[in-house]
Amino acid sequence: MSEYKDYIVRATAADHQLRAFAVTSKDIVEKAREIHNTSPVATAAIGRLLTAASMMGSMMKGEKDVLTLQIECGGPIGGITVTADSNADVKGYVNNPNVILPPNAQGKLDVSGALGPGFLNVIKDIGLREPYNGQTHLVSGEIAEDLTYYFATSEQVPSSVGLGVLMDKDNHVRQAGGFIIQVMPDTDDEVIDKLEARLGEVHSVTEMLDKGMTPEDILNYVLEGMDVEILETVPTQYKCDCSFERVSKVIASLGKKELQEMIDDGKPVEVNCQFCGSHYKFDTEQLKEFIK
Repeated sequence: MSEYKDYIVRATAADHQLRAFAVTSKDIVEKAREIHNTSPVATAAIGRLLTAASMMGSMMKGEKDVLTLQIECGGPIGGITVTADSNADVKGYVNNPNVILPPNAQGKLDVSGALGPGFLNVIKDIGLREPYNGQTHLVSGEIAEDLTYYFATSEQVPSSVGLGVLMDKDNHVRQAGGFIIQVMPDTDDEVIDKLEARLGEVHSVTEMLDKGMTPEDILNYVLEGMDVEILETVPTQYKCDCSFERVSKVIASLGKKELQEMIDDGKPVEVNCQFCGSHYKFDTEQLKEFIK
């Protein structure tokens, strides 16, 4: 294993009729919490979306492929954006990281209440002229169900998505992880019935992780008796790819008029990365270079 503790397991089951992914993502979600100083409910919301994005990123084939999961919503969290690449490196941000809500009826963090009504956008940039964009409305705001609905309606792949983030008493991330199980075309009805029955017995991803179960254990448990074959293990991490160079390119592309206005202002320009909080400063001399 690499230095990352977080990893994804990719598997197949029932003689290749099912494909499955499971991940432990505690470090990813804790890093997001530290960077954005998120409240517990905001940590749970972005944590679930980052967890799903890591698995969905690992499904992409091309080296430069990028996946963006974006929730636009009317609730107090205001929206969430996360991206993943095909190495399963993820990053993200929440529009309102400080949202505080009372627990829901089950005594759990009220992610659905934080999101409210809205839409899930899945944007895949896989090197075609136009990125693929699938949009579905939020069916529950709990994120796992919303992604299950997205896979069924936009990609026509019946799937089951389980996601969880568990906080400890001092609001650090205690456990985080998830699974995605997908039914391939022409799967036997009895395999589907067996899977549905098993999924009915699965209560909580974080409960399984808290018992010390690994992603491999989770897939073996959920797909019990279905001949699980583990194909590979993929490290996953929270990683931002912003750099002085990349930000410089963005500023240089603003056009002469805007750059001249900044120079006339006489103050250095500061750019902050939404994903990792890095600050980049450009003084008037640097801005003059960009005009050249």
